Amino acid sequence: TPIREALKSQPKSKLKIIGMVTEKRDAKQQLLITLEDLDSSATILVPSKATEEVQTKAQQILPDQVICVAVKKTQGKLFLAEDIIFPDVGQKPQRRAPEPIYAVLTSDVHAGSNKFNKEAFKRFLAWLNGKYGNQEMREIAGRVKYLLIAGDLVDGIGVFPGQARELNVRNVHKQYRFALKLLEQVPEYIEIIISPGNHDAPRKSLPQPAISEEYMPSLQGKRRIYSLSNPCTVSLHGVEVLMYHGRSLDDIIGTVPGTDHHHPEKAMRLLMQCRHLAPIYGGKTTMSPENRDYLVIDKVPDIFHVGHIHVYGACNYKGVLVINSGGWQEQTDYMAKLGLVPTPGLVPVVNLQTLEVKVLNFL
Repeated sequence: TPIREALKSQPKSKLKIIGMVTEKRDAKQQLLITLEDLDSSATILVPSKATEEVQTKAQQILPDQVICVAVKKTQGKLFLAEDIIFPDVGQKPQRRAPEPIYAVLTSDVHAGSNKFNKEAFKRFLAWLNGKYGNQEMREIAGRVKYLLIAGDLVDGIGVFPGQARELNVRNVHKQYRFALKLLEQVPEYIEIIISPGNHDAPRKSLPQPAISEEYMPSLQGKRRIYSLSNPCTVSLHGVEVLMYHGRSLDDIIGTVPGTDHHHPEKAMRLLMQCRHLAPIYGGKTTMSPENRDYLVIDKVPDIFHVGHIHVYGACNYKGVLVINSGGWQEQTDYMAKLGLVPTPGLVPVVNLQTLEVKVLNFL
């Protein structure tokens, strides 16, 4: 029911209204939510006597998120929440590759940073070439067909105050040359897909365009290396992968109780519930005013691959394999201030036939 009509309804009427959350505030152990649609707004009370399920859902509501609320009208203009319905993804059958092909998921290389763990990355490259690891690891390496890098290939220049003190390479073009020199050691039969992050050269506002040939000229004529946008969706042997760097996870973790940097998959699960990659507007995540919202999760993927947090985490959410791939950067001063302990050198490898994840450690 449109909010305008719901406001005119009789007391004790039961309705469902849809709108965008403009305010959420605590009031005497109860929660007040202001919801607006295109021409009206409503105040909804989540009472303290609401069921535990409804209270849990209410805690997960994000500012600017679009939700549906099942409500009961009071004598005045207030509504009482009886249920909260997120856009969410439905339980879905997983698409699978017809053969045991592997995809390597990684991110946050931060080439050029003095915290980039070059030795671990060298072991990773040696493994891809079948020259490192036990028998099982070498067998997996022989079946790797794809390498997906979800942003922050380089550390960039001027991303945060005092960054220059933590750089080995202080020129962004040289950082990309260094990174590509490493990637050239990946076997020719492995296809490499790169999307940008907030440390990369394209604009910081989402959606980010692909890293241009100006920064990666050696990609010209290379059939096996693809520079794509952030976010992007790729199909690997029929398995749909949504790649996103993950800048908005900082906003989610700073807003929703129970989410933290140690378990990034929890915040990623909320993005799937929102069906949007950056549901909070005006936080740390800058967004470009496009005619179309490219951050809506329109098509539900089989794998949701994100980076940015520098901590490995994974779960299965309603048939979607949710993975934060960690990275290759040791703890920086900024991470230490946040109390963030990264997990560099942990690399999730996905069997596209079974969607099973194997985590390899290159430290």
